[in-house]
Amino acid sequence: MILLYKIYAFIFGAMVGSFLNVLILRLPKGEKFFVDRSRCPKCGFQLKWYHNIPIISYILLRGKCASCKSRISLQYPVIELLTAVISLLLFGNEISLHTTTSYLFFFTIACCLLVHFVIDIRHQILPDSINIYLGVIFFIHAIFFFPIQHWLLGGIIGFAIPYLITFVFYKLRGVVGLGGGDIKLFGVLGIYLGPLGIIHNMLFACVFGSVLMLPLLIFKIIKRDQAIAFGPFIILVAVMQIFLPNIFKMMLGVVLF
Repeated sequence: MILLYKIYAFIFGAMVGSFLNVLILRLPKGEKFFVDRSRCPKCGFQLKWYHNIPIISYILLRGKCASCKSRISLQYPVIELLTAVISLLLFGNEISLHTTTSYLFFFTIACCLLVHFVIDIRHQILPDSINIYLGVIFFIHAIFFFPIQHWLLGGIIGFAIPYLITFVFYKLRGVVGLGGGDIKLFGVLGIYLGPLGIIHNMLFACVFGSVLMLPLLIFKIIKRDQAIAFGPFIILVAVMQIFLPNIFKMMLGVVLF
């Protein structure tokens, strides 16, 4: 019976992944994503329902628009498949109220972080709507499971420290260090991670960013004054903290000792 539920979880994840693609495409443009039906971004052809079957439609259409035959971005099936796999992995081995609510909570968080990750890489923005949604989910969860000092201090530290550093950096050099979306994401994550957890996130995100950016600068793949999205590094560390806490603790132990 549990195998059947896992199949449902995979299908459900693929369907959600299709919706995430809509968010990734439309949020940066400020377009509606609930009312307007999907269209080909090249010719404007309004897609039929059978053109929107996750993963399968892309294969049947051979990665091309049904009308103008222009190439469909590989992002669409990749996001759908990735979301389906995430849903499958997060789904528990038993069915109960606790496991179901836990699955929905963590799957929701994973989806939000995935949308943030792709949008920030492509457009270097972290939409306020996703940050607000994450904040609400984390806040509701924190009220029931964390003491007030955990989520309150975590949120304050997560927002205040990056904001102050960015403010001072701007006053000294006239350059904005972190974008507003990054600062808000730190604050939102602080609600769940707590004061120590969000400090760890800041430190590891900076380390990961430096490790990756240094060779890119050395080989002149990017320029020193080129703006780089920092959100993905915040998100990668947060994914480890939230979904792979044991691995993150091992990494933390290696760094500290």
